[in-house]
Parts: sequence; C-alpha cells; structure tokens
Amino acid sequence: MSLLRELMSFSFCFFWCGECVLMVQSFDHGYYLLVKSIQELREKKQGIVTVGIGGPSGSGKTSLAEKVASVIGCTVISMENYRDGVDDGNELDSIDFDALVQNLEDLTKRKDTWIPLFDYQQKRRVGSQAIKSTSSGVVIVDGTYALHARLRSLLDIRVAVVGGVHFSLLSKVRYDIGDSCSLDSLIDSIFPFFRNHIEPDLHHAQIRINNSFVSSFREAIYKLKCRYEPPDEHSTDVFQGTEPQRDNFIEMYLRPPSASEEARINDWIKVRQSGIRYYLSLGDQRIVDKNFIIRPKAEFEVGRTTLGGLLRLGYIVVVSYKRASASISIGNLSLSLETIDTLGETFMVLRGMDRKTVGAEALRMGITRPWITKSYLEMILETQAVPRLNTPPPIFSAPVPSDQERQIAAPRPIRTTPNLVIRLEDLSQPWTRSPTKSKMEPVIATWQFISPEPPHTGTSIIDSSSSRDAMKLAPMPDSYDLDRGLLLAVQAIQALLENRGPPIIVGIGGPSGSGKTSMAHKMANIVGCEVVSLESYFKAEQVKDFKYDDFSSLDLSLLSKNIDDIRRDHRTKVPIFDLETGARRGFKELQVSEDCGVIIFEGVYALHPEICRSLDLWIAVVGGVHSHLISRVQRDKSRVGCFMSQNEIMMTVFPMFQQYIEPHLVHAHLKIRNDFDPVLSPESSLFVLKSNKQVAYQDILKILDSAKLCSSVQNFIDLYLRLPGIPTNGQLADSDCIRVRICEGRFALLIREPIREGNFIIQPKVDFDISISTVAGLLNLGYQAVAYIEASAFIYQDGKILIEVDHLQDTATPYLQIKGVNKEAVAAAGSTLKLDGSYTTKSYLQIVLERLPATEGSFNGIHSQQAARLHELIEFVQSQGCCSASESSPTREVVPMESIIEDMQSRIKRLERWQAINTVLWTFLMSALVGYSLYQRKRQ
Repeated sequence: MSLLRELMSFSFCFFWCGECVLMVQSFDHGYYLLVKSIQELREKKQGIVTVGIGGPSGSGKTSLAEKVASVIGCTVISMENYRDGVDDGNELDSIDFDALVQNLEDLTKRKDTWIPLFDYQQKRRVGSQAIKSTSSGVVIVDGTYALHARLRSLLDIRVAVVGGVHFSLLSKVRYDIGDSCSLDSLIDSIFPFFRNHIEPDLHHAQIRINNSFVSSFREAIYKLKCRYEPPDEHSTDVFQGTEPQRDNFIEMYLRPPSASEEARINDWIKVRQSGIRYYLSLGDQRIVDKNFIIRPKAEFEVGRTTLGGLLRLGYIVVVSYKRASASISIGNLSLSLETIDTLGETFMVLRGMDRKTVGAEALRMGITRPWITKSYLEMILETQAVPRLNTPPPIFSAPVPSDQERQIAAPRPIRTTPNLVIRLEDLSQPWTRSPTKSKMEPVIATWQFISPEPPHTGTSIIDSSSSRDAMKLAPMPDSYDLDRGLLLAVQAIQALLENRGPPIIVGIGGPSGSGKTSMAHKMANIVGCEVVSLESYFKAEQVKDFKYDDFSSLDLSLLSKNIDDIRRDHRTKVPIFDLETGARRGFKELQVSEDCGVIIFEGVYALHPEICRSLDLWIAVVGGVHSHLISRVQRDKSRVGCFMSQNEIMMTVFPMFQQYIEPHLVHAHLKIRNDFDPVLSPESSLFVLKSNKQVAYQDILKILDSAKLCSSVQNFIDLYLRLPGIPTNGQLADSDCIRVRICEGRFALLIREPIREGNFIIQPKVDFDISISTVAGLLNLGYQAVAYIEASAFIYQDGKILIEVDHLQDTATPYLQIKGVNKEAVAAAGSTLKLDGSYTTKSYLQIVLERLPATEGSFNGIHSQQAARLHELIEFVQSQGCCSASESSPTREVVPMESIIEDMQSRIKRLERWQAINTVLWTFLMSALVGYSLYQRKRQ
C-alpha cells in the first residue's frame, strides 16, 4: 500500500470516527488526498457529500476548489456571494450565515435551492442562481469562513489552506520592518480578523494544506502596449463594433518604511481597488524582453483593513492613480484601452498567454505605433522627476565577495528531498503562521560578473575569443525552486545580452525526467528563442546498443561545428534524429536572429566540461520524476522492511548520473530544484476515455483537424516490476508496480497513479526516458517482472485531441483511448464517435489479468508461452545494464561526504524510531508486571 493510500485510509478513519488528523500536506498532496477522500466518502454515504475549504485571503483555497471541481464535477458555492452589505470582506458580520445554512440544508435534503449573487461594482446583491440537488453529488463551500462553527456540523470534509501570497505578504512585511514588533502584533495589524475569527476555525480541519506557491512565470501573461490615438473618420474603431466591458480601478504603490527615497519599485507593494474589493501584489514583478512586458499571476484579494494596517506600520503611498479600462476578447487574447488620469493619456494593450500568438495578432492588426515597455508607475515617476531603478535590477560587475568566492570554489551538490507529510510536532511554530524573517529569501537575487579564471587543462569544443571571456557570470551559490529559477535564468540572459552581446548560448543539463526540457521551452517562450535537444546529436550505432545515457553516444564534432557556426555566422544546420528508427534523417536550418540573439541547448550532458566551456550560461535542473522514482523505490524497500538511503538507490538505479552527470551540475551558474510531483500535481492532468467499441478509421479522421493531423504507429512492451513482499489485498494492482515501457528500443518509465471519476481516467501526462542500466538497477534491487503486455498502437492527433487505438496481444478487440487536457473536448470527441455507454476505467493490467486463466499463469500477469520471451528479455536487460555499469565505473568513486552524512542520519532516525517503539513496549510490559504483582499481593 502506497504512502498516499495510507494517508487516505487514515483520513477516512478520521471522517467516520471523528479523530484528529495531525498532518500538514503540500498543495499537490492535499489536492490528491481531497479528491480521493471525496470519492471514497461518496461511495459510503447516502446523499450529498459536503466539503468546506477555508483559509485566509490569498492562501489558494479558491484555486483548490476550482481544481477539485474540474475533476469531480461538483458544485462550488462561494461565500463571497453571501455578503449582505458593503463592509470589509473579512468582517464576520457581513456574511449572511442564515442563508448559507439554509442552502446547505436544502441540498443535503435533496431539495433544489437558490443561492444569492453579489455584484462588487454595484456593491449589492443583484439576483439569485438556481442550484439543483441532482446536478452533483458533491458540494464545496469556498470562503474565508467556510470552517466557521455555524457550518461545521453540515460539512463532511473540512479542509484548511494556508500559505500562498498570504504567507508571502507576512514575510515581506516582517522583512521590511525588522523585529520591531512580534509576529502576533504584525498579524493583528495587517490581518486583524485572522487570529481571532479565522485561525481558530482552521484547527478543526481534517485536511490541512500549506501552499508554498506564490507567483510563477510558468503561466505568464504577455503584454504589448502602445499609445492610443482616437480614430478619425477614415479609420475603423479598434473594437470593430463590439461592446467592450468597462472597469474602473484605483491603483496605488506603497513604499516600505525603511526604504530610501530612491524608487526601488521592486520593493514596493501594489494595491488595486475595484469597487469594494482590494487586490494586492508584491512589487513590480515583471520581465521586459524586447517589446514584451511579461508578468506572472501574482495578485490576491485582501480586505481594506489590510491596507490600513500597512499604513499604520509606516508604509507610505508614493503613487496613486485611476485607470479606466474598456476591453474585449479576441479568441484567447484580450484587447484593452486604458486611460490613466495622472498621465492624461490612453493606451492600447494586447494581452495573452502565448508570446507568439500575441505578436502575430499585433501584426494582423497592423499596429505601427512604437511599443512601450515602461509600466504606468515608471511613466508617472518620470513625470515627477523621481529617480527610477530599472526593472529587472541592474547587473553589478563589482568583484565577488570573498565568502561567495569560497562558495563558488567549493559548490554544494543539489538534491531534492522527498515531499513527505509534515507532522505538527516538527513545526517550530503554529502551522497556520508565516515563516520567520530569517527564513525569507531576498526578493530578487543579483547576478554579478567576475574576471575569467586561468585556463583549465584539456581542450574545449570552442575556443572563445578573449573579448567574450572578459565578462563571465558568477555562479549563484544557492539553489532555487523552479519558479524563482525561471525568473533568474531570464534575467541572466538579459544581463549577458547587455554586457556581451549576441549570440548567447545557454545549456540546460540534468538527469532524465528532471524537467530540463520543460524549463528550456518555458524560457524560450519568454525570450522568443529556439531550443535544440542534444538527442538530435545521437550516433545511430550507439543508439542501437541502447547507450542513450552514455556520453560517447553524442556526435561532439558536429555539435562543435554547430556552436562554431552560431558564434561566427548566427546560423547553422542542426541534425534531425528519428528516435523511432534510431537514425539521422536529415538537417534543418537554424538561425539566431539579431533581434533574439539566444539559443538553448538542453540535454543530460549539456553541462559536461567538453560542452559547457563553449556555453555562456549553465543551468542545472534536478528533481522532478527523476527524484520521484528514487522516492518510490525507497518507499517500496521500507514497506518490505529494508531501509535504503537515497544515495544507495541512486548508485544502483542511476549509476551514470552520480558519476558522470551530477559532478558537473554543481558548477552551474544557476542550480534549480524541481519539486514537481507528477503523480499528485493537478497541473499535469490528462483526461482519458477508454472503450473497446469498434470505430471506423474514417470516423476518427472526421473529428480531428485535417490541417494539423499527424499519425504514427508504435509497437511496445510494458513490463510491470514489483518488489516481493509488498503487502497486497490478494490481487496485483498497478499502484504496486513500476511500469516500464520498451518502445522502438527505448525504455521509458510510465507514471500512472490515476484518479478515476465517472467514465474518465485522470492521469499524469508525464513519461520519461530511462536507460537500460536503470532497469537493470531495479532488477538488482530485487524487483521482479510480474506482468508483461505486448501491444501495437495506432496514434492520431491534431494538437488538441489524441486518439490511440491499441491492439493488445491475445486480445480479440482493440481498445480506443481519447486523450486531452480539456475534459469537455475529450467528452465531445467520445460522443461524436458514439462511444457513450461503452467506456471502461480499467487499466490494461486489470483487463489482462481478468482474461488470464489461473492455470496458465506462471507469473501473475504472464501467459505460460510468454514466460520464455520474458525470461530472455530480463536476461538481456541485465546483461546490457551490467555492461553499461561496468563501462561507466571501472573503479568505484569515493562516496561524497554529503552521502555519508545522509546515510548516517537516516540510520540514526531508524534507530530512534526503534528506540521509541522499544520504550513503549517495555513500559507496557513493566506496567503489566507491576499490576500483576499488586494483584497477586492483594489476593494473598
């Protein structure tokens, strides 16, 4: 039984027994646990399941409710609609609890009900909305006071969410004002209702979530802005007759009390007022690249008492202005006309989530006016003659301090720790509170340049000119999470372009599955450049020997020529490698334009010394599904009573990484820890419908976009590896196995711990390639092949929908799967193909096991005639894996001190656990002996 299953069973026991759950989950863990809890309770309970999600403003409770609703398909009731006046949104007296209680009682009694609707612009209730009791079996109440005593008796599941930008604001203010007041006083100043009216209710939650997310450029907003000139009689209206939506805002910027008069706008707090609602964001968080202004989603709602509290703490309103907006939607984009009263000007703004789409729409509209990259704040400061600090902050070329030199000379290895549940007794302060000032990182780190080091022994791929060697980035001594790392990476590119000029060649390295490819493409979307994978440089002869993770499999001479061409001519021809055929099938022209000036190379060995010396920026990424596999193996081993440290597993499962990849990552300019969990994250959900109903090929083509249609055929073998001794309920389950797919000579780890809801299978969309030595390492750790599925798949896709027709061996009828990230689009495709009523949520492993006669199985999921083939396959994997390991490690390297310390700490914790158990047992035994002795004496 997996860790999540244990948590779920513990929580279900709580729901029915009323016991206290002393665990704090991460956002992803909490989301997954909540969905599973709702599903379990819905099966056991008669009637509607009610859920309350409470927490302070900005904690992420609304995001959690929306993500759960997208999976479960439930009804979400927002407490914001139950205001009965225009008082502060955090004021308890402004909530109409009587109406909310009545609505919940109606729904639990299977009665239809009407919930109110509140308009914040008109500052009053504007009507009601009908909610049918039969529309959903689950109702979620979302709001700051969702766990209030008036509601708790009506809620089956109570969830508290803390953290997010709520914690971030507390940390920011504590950082600004220092230790002049206690944390309680600080909370009472900016969140006056939290300690007395919100926090006490949160302790009644059964699921407690600490949301570490603050803001991210992973889903950034791209904006183009220019001055607007009213149309004359010969020009057309910019809205083309469409009635725009009109809004009025008041925006103000607050300077910290300890700040100097210089306008460090990144340290300021922005407050936006819309009607009776107030929204807050920390600083002028944005990236300016060419003509684009790129902003994260970093705004959250607060009460007006928060603004008053900040002013009482000494914050000063430096700039305030009114912004009148009229906007329309153009597909996935928005077009706005914004009038700033202080400037007396109107600006046209085009916004969207994709840089290329925004740029293409601007070209289509024929906008010829110059683009403006300054914010309204900067423009106002210039009119007031206030000194302005550039955004992002300037790059300093001062010498690196001596302590940083020591840190760079002896870089620290980067590892991610397993995302375990936090026990309340392990917290230094209440789980509902913010981290202290000492734990807060600087708002924005600063890149510095250093003089080049003396030449190293050995040769580089490219001999850089002395002029470019004159300026080099100083590595950041610390490692960062993915969101902060993405911002720092873009800032480093901008600094290099400013100080060294184009072209800037970036290398992103890390183990397979760490997230380096995703990181590369997100950076490319921000700066508008191309990404080249080092897999394009595979040698066909090496690939045929399954040596994908071997450095010798790369064509270094061709890579050298390509980098040389980019340095000299800004253009080259990069190879195209067909991973299915294992051969190079041509070249494509690649040009690094002067307008962009950046190219990104990403791959496992991108930071190898023979490559990275030719690059300008080195970025290392660790974690992701790579760490997920290590944590999974560690958990499996502990379940069978065998403890193994992370280092021991790493040396066996990823021998090439520890000896030939990790040593080079520690020298990167930027080190990034990817804490993404592919199993639990709601951001990676893929909706799947599966059916064995026959569908004609022509019908499949009809529902796909013919202009974007592409098809392929894959033959694959799925191996299910399981560690003997893992407790089961008598039947082999997918969650007990590690699934490895062999397709076209490549090995991939398939992450599959899906959520099944109705007809849908909701699973992660993350698979990652592994080497044959990794599979051999799993077998050496004791894993056994317990199931074997051989199949061929015909795949059709158009970028929105993927349809896969799988022909399983020894199965008469093929299975059709419809996959996509949009649930409605997947459901519509299934209805068009007339598949309604034929869906199944069973995995292929379940289907094969059900059809396998018990007398024919030498393994749980293997026909007797397949056993010989499987035996050959396992022997081949082990032989190839041993060869790769022996070639890569002729002599075992000395184990790093960090690994020794980690192993010792793990063993000490294990001994401490056994000591605690022994103490309890001995106490119980001695108490029994004493009691028995007293009993005998009393009888005598």
